[in-house]
Amino acid sequence: YQGQQISLVFDGVMTDTEVSVNGQVVGTKHQGGFYRFSYDITDFISFGKKNILEVTVWKHSSNKSVNNAERKADWWLFGGIYRPVFLEIKPVRHIDRLAVDARADGSIDAQVFLSGIDKAYTVDATLSSLASGEVLYGKLQAQAAAGDSVVTLSGRWNGVRAWNPEDPNLYVLSVSLRGNDGTVLHRYDQRVGFRTVDFRPKDGLYVNGVKVILKGINRHSFWPDGGRTTNKQISIDDVKLIKAMNMNAIRCHYPPDDHFLDVCDSLGVFFIDELAGWQNSYDTQVGSRLLAEMLTRDVNHPSIIIWSNGNEGGWNKKLDPLFDLYDPQRRHVIHPWADFDELDTHHYPAYLTGVARFTYGYKLFMPTEFMHGQYDQGHGAGLEDFWNNYTSHPLFVGGFMWDFCDNAVRRSDRNGELDSDGFNAPDGILGPYREKEGSYYTVRDIWAPIQV
Repeated sequence: YQGQQISLVFDGVMTDTEVSVNGQVVGTKHQGGFYRFSYDITDFISFGKKNILEVTVWKHSSNKSVNNAERKADWWLFGGIYRPVFLEIKPVRHIDRLAVDARADGSIDAQVFLSGIDKAYTVDATLSSLASGEVLYGKLQAQAAAGDSVVTLSGRWNGVRAWNPEDPNLYVLSVSLRGNDGTVLHRYDQRVGFRTVDFRPKDGLYVNGVKVILKGINRHSFWPDGGRTTNKQISIDDVKLIKAMNMNAIRCHYPPDDHFLDVCDSLGVFFIDELAGWQNSYDTQVGSRLLAEMLTRDVNHPSIIIWSNGNEGGWNKKLDPLFDLYDPQRRHVIHPWADFDELDTHHYPAYLTGVARFTYGYKLFMPTEFMHGQYDQGHGAGLEDFWNNYTSHPLFVGGFMWDFCDNAVRRSDRNGELDSDGFNAPDGILGPYREKEGSYYTVRDIWAPIQV
């Protein structure tokens, strides 16, 4: 790998992380537990020799706002490296990342972020079907001049099939950086789905021109044998269970595993992607960096239709403008539990007085948490009454129940006992290993698209 750029990438570490290569600290300590971050370690490598990599992790952050946002919460608190770590090798002149706005009519604007551009180069893109491999006719092209850090590819492909949860059509956008002789210096492949998200105040949420109602569930990244360490098979199984309950949307209190979003894209389910902040926000300096890490990783997932800035008071309003800075699609941003920017997301409304807040108002409403599995006697007990009331009003966008499964860990120090941390974690529709409880069948019936 000599002569190339070598980056060390972490998909998630709880919480503060300092990295040394051959005894030298390679960059600023990272703070924030749910985000992908990386270090360029090229200049610290001894090629052809043994290299020593050391990573020091502090379970608690030295930044008070990080602890308040991530650790003062009713969930299992762990520390350590819990998501993949890998090397990323690129040429010195390379494509760093893409930010894509791919719309249902086949039109596309792709921001191509470049590094090491020391003279004029050509950037071009082709599109192929992920399912069949068929290449669509037409190539997009743009010129990059010396010093350019971003160019935009714009155009339209005829014959594109739009992405939606019932037909999650995916394509591969292949972007190449070429020299003057046409030689490919670097190629970057990105999965994309063509769909148009349109938030219309006092009307509704539209996807590809169709008004949608979100039948949603909140979910943690969790498994009894691994805590917050999961794998793609768990993601596949969870999304299949969610769709089997006739749900079409998921929310999480932090950016989930990357493979979970891949599965949402490929199996077809909407997702609300949230900057962490349980009931306390990150400070502006740390929050700005973590928001950038979240959006640059997740911006191209077609399943993401809404961004979320914190939860239940855990939002920092100074961060709101940054979402549009990183997202060319300019998806709507919410503050869960608040009436913010034309969408009321009030949590756990009482049936009479609380629901009236929505149904007698003039704002779109979408409770991002309702029907708490522990305190409401299971998710199915009152869902039908709430849902009939909600759906009788044209301003209803949808709702998200709390939550998907019990978050219990298998205690090897207690002969395999499943420990749900007292009353903090036994509030799911499913058991810790996704055992189906009574509410699973009730929800599946109430939310069935066809009623007899």
